Amino acid sequence: MFYRGKYVDSSDAREMGLKRQRVMDHGSSYFGAPPGPSYMYNPPPPAPPAYSYIGQPPPFPVVRLRGLPFDCTEADIAEFFHNLDVIDVLFVHKGGKFTGEAFSVLGYPLQVDFALQRNRQNIGRRYVEVFRSRKDEYYKAIANEVSDARGGSPRRAVPRARSFDEGKDLAEHTGFLRMRGLPFSASKEDIIDFFKDFVLSEEKISITATSDGRPTGEAYVEFASPEDSRAAMSRDRMTLGSRYIELFPSSREELDEAISRGGLLPKSADGKDLTVPTGVLRMRGLPFSAGKDDIMEFFKDFVLSEDSIHVTFNFEGRPTGEAFVEFASPEDAKAALAKDRMTLGSRYIELFPSSLEELNESASRGR
Repeated sequence: MFYRGKYVDSSDAREMGLKRQRVMDHGSSYFGAPPGPSYMYNPPPPAPPAYSYIGQPPPFPVVRLRGLPFDCTEADIAEFFHNLDVIDVLFVHKGGKFTGEAFSVLGYPLQVDFALQRNRQNIGRRYVEVFRSRKDEYYKAIANEVSDARGGSPRRAVPRARSFDEGKDLAEHTGFLRMRGLPFSASKEDIIDFFKDFVLSEEKISITATSDGRPTGEAYVEFASPEDSRAAMSRDRMTLGSRYIELFPSSREELDEAISRGGLLPKSADGKDLTVPTGVLRMRGLPFSAGKDDIMEFFKDFVLSEDSIHVTFNFEGRPTGEAFVEFASPEDAKAALAKDRMTLGSRYIELFPSSLEELNESASRGR
């Protein structure tokens, strides 16, 4: 559903989306972030090493982490690599148990060098080691995880995959389930489809966010009855896209606590469909050299004028890598979402439903 393009500059780094369908709705990348205390290092990081990829493919931008807390979440990894483009987080399990290791795919090869600067920094009370890794190691880990989740060994029964948390079966059900391991781009519609054997509405699904509005990879679902939530536990360790999803009995109190820690995703970022369709889309991931003519070429199947394209800049006049596009109608904007994850030059482009209000707010912030 999510990846249709191909990221050339990082030796198919974005290609992993076809296998994992993972993306984080992150803010502007480190290289395009507007200045400010919450978006920049203080002091600024040293310049990346001056090497060139001319004549050879750039390395796959992945690092391996070791020594993670055993309650570590994807949101913790995203915060650990704050200001870097975290595209995927893969936790490593063995025999159904978390090993304390993970792989993290970044947006650009040079971001690996910045990630390595976080070596031996802390997540919680644990210091975390960061190592350079390779594409084959990452893909092998994906294959192992899929095999582990689906019971790859012929002698291994499916319940074995759940044996790490047998208490789930004994937990009291209140009608709520917590989902963990969601793709960061998962929408309420995806969750409804995951639980398609049950009657659910979008109002009963809460996708949680961090304090700065990023998805946590978790959601809470309220079922019609405790019996339904217990029956829905049969979906534990099933896949959504290519990610296996963990399910846990939960409660209204746990949901309220999660909301108090961060909040819920805003409607405009919660999936690809807005409650009230508009004719505005937000583009993210543009090359900094992209102009309005490039955007018109990207949307060449639609009638656009330069006046309907708004490339955003920070207060220093530097491009942010984002733009807002006004289409002739909400129907055109919805049809244009088919271009999501396609490439402009060598960059894949993310598309999000937006609004004139978001456009004006962005302009007022000097973006």
